[in-house]
Amino acid sequence: MIKKLIGLILILCSLSCGKKSSGNTAEDGVTVYAPVAVQKTVNKKVFVHIMPWFETPASNNGVWGLHWRMNNKNPNLILPNGQRDIASHYYPLIGPYASGDANVIEYQLLLMKLSGIDGVYIDWPGIQQLNDYPLLVSNTLKIVALLDKVGLNFAIVYEDQNLPAGNAIPTAQADMNYLQNNFFVKSNYEKQNGKPLLLVFGPQKITNAADWNTVFSVLPVSPSFFTLWYESSEAPAAGEFAWVYMNNISDLTGFYSNGYTGIKMGSAYPGFNSYYAPGGWMGPTWVIPHDNGNGDLGTFQQTVDLAISQPSVNYIQLVTWNDYGEGTNIEPTKEFGYGFLTSLQQRLGVAFNEADLEMIAKLYQQRIDKAGDTAIQKKLDQAFYFIVSLRIAEAHSILDTL
Repeated sequence: MIKKLIGLILILCSLSCGKKSSGNTAEDGVTVYAPVAVQKTVNKKVFVHIMPWFETPASNNGVWGLHWRMNNKNPNLILPNGQRDIASHYYPLIGPYASGDANVIEYQLLLMKLSGIDGVYIDWPGIQQLNDYPLLVSNTLKIVALLDKVGLNFAIVYEDQNLPAGNAIPTAQADMNYLQNNFFVKSNYEKQNGKPLLLVFGPQKITNAADWNTVFSVLPVSPSFFTLWYESSEAPAAGEFAWVYMNNISDLTGFYSNGYTGIKMGSAYPGFNSYYAPGGWMGPTWVIPHDNGNGDLGTFQQTVDLAISQPSVNYIQLVTWNDYGEGTNIEPTKEFGYGFLTSLQQRLGVAFNEADLEMIAKLYQQRIDKAGDTAIQKKLDQAFYFIVSLRIAEAHSILDTL
């Protein structure tokens, strides 16, 4: 009997020691697993540009956000096809959402992870108390709060066009202080050559290197600063990032082959089909078809493959996760399903598939359907930790039984 007890104690000790060594902890009956990086055959960092600017009546004092309605759409109206009347040619698979909704953020980040995406570039307006900027800043904080648990990195894309003409530099300095204190210090903030990576969509308001150096003087370390393609002469830039423009592949190949000696960041996108004119807004009306003559997802496949094939390109930016206004969204929609993400999985050489992405959608739907069921929510929390630690079969097992 004593020998049996000693043997049982040794087994229990072995199991508990194994859990402790892996860094797992218990959290209210849920085993918390550290995130595990997704293995890929493509040795490039892939980030996706995300817009944190969508709002629903529940998140926006009873009013749909501007980016779902533009000037003439009414999302309260249900169309004959059962969809809300939103300002987009494409309809999110989960319906129009609030960017700061915790369930939406979880759904989006888990989809990104299992698609082989390494992190997000968050479109960020600065901290001025104007327009919808405070909501965007708040939504960004909510996204960042979950990124580390999922195991994704992030960086900021600064919208300097929002700076006031007569007070641009001091306002930008205040923005830099905010970025330093809230984001640059985080371990999962993306670093390039040991410096925090910062992109600017332009620049548009501050357009010379001396003024940008003044802006960055409030920081302990100046960022590794990337401008939009062909704009690096206007800033102390480490590199340039490609975007999407009307000439499509010829624009990209021209950028990849030009003589710029800084760091080049590639771009891949599904097409371009803006809703600006139908929505009553000013903006570009040119179109890049999604099929590009090569099948339903030809443009995305071609631009991803082109970026992967560039030996000097180590970063690829996916343009975009959810810019429904410009029709560059790759997140799942009624029109394309999971097609862009499964195509990305195949091209990056990750081991996951559409069934795994559908599992994440099940998790999202259960979060909503069982919102008041504490026991079910704990099971969903466990499924979340299984997914981020790539224990995919165990996550499927939980969600298949609910």
